[in-house]
Amino acid sequence: MSDLNLGVIGNCVYSALIDQRASVVWCCMPRFDGDPVFCGLLNNGNGDTARGVFDVDMEGFAQSEQHYIENTAVLVTRLEDSQGRALEVVDFAPRFNQFGRRYRPTALVRIIRPVEGTPRIRVRLHPAFDYGATPAGITHGSNHIRFVGPQFAMRLTTSAPINYLLEDTAFYLEEPVAFFLGPDETLAQPVAEAAGENLRHTIAYWQDWVRHLAVPLDYQEAVIRAAITLKLCWFEETGAIVAAMTTSIPESANSGRNWDYRFCWLRDAFFVVRALNRLGTIDIMEGYLRYLRNLIGDAVNDHLQPVFGIGLEHRLDEREVDSLAGYRGMGPVRVGNQAFEHVQHDVYGQVVLSNAQAFFDQRLLRPLGEKDFRQLESVAQRAFVLHDQPDAGLWELRTKSKIHTFSSLMCWAACDRMTKIAEHLDLEVAAAHWRARAEHIHRVICDRAWNPELRMFADAFSGGDPDASLLLMADIDFLEANDPRFAGTVAAVEGALLRGDHLFRYAMPDDFGVPENAFNICTFWYIEALAAMGRFDEARRIFDSILECRNQVGLLSEDIDPKNGELWGNYPQTYSLVGIINGAMRLSRAWEDIL
Repeated sequence: MSDLNLGVIGNCVYSALIDQRASVVWCCMPRFDGDPVFCGLLNNGNGDTARGVFDVDMEGFAQSEQHYIENTAVLVTRLEDSQGRALEVVDFAPRFNQFGRRYRPTALVRIIRPVEGTPRIRVRLHPAFDYGATPAGITHGSNHIRFVGPQFAMRLTTSAPINYLLEDTAFYLEEPVAFFLGPDETLAQPVAEAAGENLRHTIAYWQDWVRHLAVPLDYQEAVIRAAITLKLCWFEETGAIVAAMTTSIPESANSGRNWDYRFCWLRDAFFVVRALNRLGTIDIMEGYLRYLRNLIGDAVNDHLQPVFGIGLEHRLDEREVDSLAGYRGMGPVRVGNQAFEHVQHDVYGQVVLSNAQAFFDQRLLRPLGEKDFRQLESVAQRAFVLHDQPDAGLWELRTKSKIHTFSSLMCWAACDRMTKIAEHLDLEVAAAHWRARAEHIHRVICDRAWNPELRMFADAFSGGDPDASLLLMADIDFLEANDPRFAGTVAAVEGALLRGDHLFRYAMPDDFGVPENAFNICTFWYIEALAAMGRFDEARRIFDSILECRNQVGLLSEDIDPKNGELWGNYPQTYSLVGIINGAMRLSRAWEDIL
């Protein structure tokens, strides 16, 4: 049975998920939102389970162990049989600097090597196309196999016997074998040499990148793994950041809450950029701001969708595919996301906040100035116009529309940050203009979202329901953490939404009924709110408990079952990884405490 105990590899072009038996269970090519050529994660219960697989089947398998080479995105899976024979599978996507540019081919490299005795293995390599519907056409030579699909072709170059791969023949692993699966091009050097050289350079690249992270004193392992994985969710070519690498992993069992997250939500991307900025890395922010400039320049009537394709695509038409049965057979499998049609007003605030640091940070290759400020004013103007208008909200309700408090908060944040940017640029008239607008929205929210009877800010204007997103009111500086209204809101949220150590988004029924699982980022927001209010012991205890819920390689999905800690929802989820970083930065001791 599938689970989300999966390792992740990638190179900011594509990614692959690998289970504890060294099977590549999910891999979309030629980019994150492409065709899943390996799709076993969503193929459970389907007729042809041999289609869309890349397995290392060890005879007499007994146990496995999986880890990353320290401070890298290089994954090692150790398999051991019942007689103590063992092998290691090293998986990675090449990424390093070469010839003055980044070398990041759409290529998956596997090195299988014996470490104890002579294991007997069978390598099954059967890519599929059209979401598992079409088996690959095959041609081959003496050291390669071509897999041909309707849209593109791949080439495997290997030192393993070709006939063993073509016929799924078991063989003794007497020496290391290398697999280079990538573009349909001839490899320029022997495959074992190419794999080894790519491995060394990729390890060096990631370890050097980690060396420049400003990590906290405590929780370093968790933060480093989260940071690396967040970078793996970055499509470097355009600067887009995917919300997750998968589609249609249900938020809870048989819930129908199966969505495609392989796109760039402006909200999620802001949180990613903000978290990585706290670690001192700015390359992703620079790329993402380039992506935003293209979106803003292409906006019609200054309207921004909540989500776009990673190549700036506006239409993400949602459809269901019947060629894949779904995670544990729990369909439907959806491709595309109808949220591109939603009206979600918080996105305008997210765009302004994503840009804000670039007006102050002198490290950037392209610091922002007055020209950029003037362009950003159109975004902030939309925020002001829409701050008291109904929308679908950040939880993307498909059939309900309200004046959501969080959306209004982010509209306020847009005007507030424009004030600070204008002051920094010595634009006195603009600063006064945006200050007045921020103050107006602040008054509106305090008048219309505050519920005096329940002594909390409600999810919507004149509402009465708590919402976990309002835990961010202090974080975005709308209220001080010691404000009694914030304390009342936190108390209402924890009273209604906390289940053990896990927090739900909301408790009222939505388009699919009452949510069954907790939303991981909400728990992290709660942890940060507790810390801001001085409740450090509680915050640390809950943070430590959530870290214990990570899988064997230190990653989290979107949702969690509060009863048994099982991970659900799309994976790896950027929101959840952001929570790890932000929580660690908030709760860690300062370096000065030990120096």
